[in-house]
Amino acid sequence: MLIAVLSDIHANLTAFEAVLADIDTSQVGAVYSLGDNVGYGPEPEAVVRLLGRQRIESVLGNHELGLLHADQRNWFNHHARRALSRTRELLSEAAIKDIRHMPLAMVRHGCRMVHGYPPESALTYLCAMDDSDLAATFRRMREHICFVGHTHDLELVSWDGKHVERGLLPETMRFELWRQYIVNIGSVGQPRDGDNRAKYVLYDTVRRELTLRRIPYDIKTTAESIVEKGLPRQYADRLW
Repeated sequence: MLIAVLSDIHANLTAFEAVLADIDTSQVGAVYSLGDNVGYGPEPEAVVRLLGRQRIESVLGNHELGLLHADQRNWFNHHARRALSRTRELLSEAAIKDIRHMPLAMVRHGCRMVHGYPPESALTYLCAMDDSDLAATFRRMREHICFVGHTHDLELVSWDGKHVERGLLPETMRFELWRQYIVNIGSVGQPRDGDNRAKYVLYDTVRRELTLRRIPYDIKTTAESIVEKGLPRQYADRLW
């Protein structure tokens, strides 16, 4: 079965729609989101509604946690807290209800899916873990593959039972059965890997083959809308 996995839409409806249009060109059986569907961007309500219409299952990201729990907002810097407050104003109660039903992690097709770091952290960054941390995590992880987001960057970490290897996620790859993997798939709505195109991955669960997709979209429209909606301008500027 071919599945699509995406992360960190960040209320960037234009980028999300471009990704969905690209997904429609493949015979994808299911689409999953790794959270941070909202925050930073101008269209949180439309993004949450579109997730629902497309029946895309999602886990909670740190921005969803910040919306739902006041004590989680101290984790954000001043600008991010301001953006989160404005995001809350732009969301309906129905959208908040949908967000409340999202789990911290899920396992689908033998793959673990979590926003930040396995087994179910929405806050921990993969890039902050050293090799000893990663080795301990792999020893506890039952799944062959874990997909994560959160850093808005691309990274591949693998474990052969003795050694940790980490590097940039390639454009295409085949997962070996004798290794375990943590795959950071980047961001749809706020990429931070030096390439401003939206990112997501396609994964063939039978062939164990992954393809990284890079999708151009109308950045100008999103950037202007961020400013118009009263969100911090820096989140518009860094889209470029």
